[in-house]
Amino acid sequence: MYNISIIFSIPIKIKGAVNMGREAYIARKTGETDISVKLNLDGTGKTQINTGIGFFNHMLDSFARHGLFDLEVSADGDLDVDSHHTIEDTGIVLGQAIKEAAGDKKGIKRFGECILPMDESLVLCALDLSGRPYLMYNLGFSVPKVGDFDTEMVHEFFYAVSYSAGINLHLKMLDGVNNHHIIEASFKAFAKALDMALGYDGRIAGVLSTKGSL
Repeated sequence: MYNISIIFSIPIKIKGAVNMGREAYIARKTGETDISVKLNLDGTGKTQINTGIGFFNHMLDSFARHGLFDLEVSADGDLDVDSHHTIEDTGIVLGQAIKEAAGDKKGIKRFGECILPMDESLVLCALDLSGRPYLMYNLGFSVPKVGDFDTEMVHEFFYAVSYSAGINLHLKMLDGVNNHHIIEASFKAFAKALDMALGYDGRIAGVLSTKGSL
C-alpha cells in the first residue's frame, strides 16, 4: 500500500486579491483499488470521470459542475466483488484532494450551507472546514440500488470524504420520494455548500478561527 500526493500551485486573482491556485493531485493504490484524483477548486466545472460505475460517474460529474470545480477521477476497483471499495476509496482520495487543495485556509469563509431542491426532493447540507471531521447523516432510501449504485454507499462515500478532508458535514433529507433525486440533490447540495465555504472574504485576515489555525 502506498500514497502519493503532489500539489500544483499557480498564481491567480480572486476578487481583487492575488492568491495561489488551489489544485491537488492525489494517487492512492491498494490491493483493492487504484485511484487518482486531480482537483482544481477554482475551476469552471470541467470533468473527466471514470469509476466503472455509471451512476457514480454521474454524481461526481454533478458535484464538480455545480461546485464549479475542475475534477478528473480515474478509479480501477474490484467491481467483481462489489462497488464498496471503489466508492469508499474514491471518497477517501477526493477528501484528501480537497484538504490539500484548500491549503492553509487563510481568507476563506470556512462555513457553507445549501438547501437544494430537485423535483419533489429537498436536501439540506451544512458544513464547516474546521479540520475536525464529523458526519451527521439523515438520508433515507426505499430501494437497494439506483442503476449500478448501491444506495447504502451514499453514507460510506460522504463519511470517507468528511473524514479524509477534515470536514464537519451535515446532510439531511427534508423531503423526497425518488431515490435518484434524493442522492443527486445530496451531491449537488454538498457541492454548493463546499464552494461557499471555500470562497474568499476580503474582511477575513488570516484564518477564521479563535485558535489561529484550522
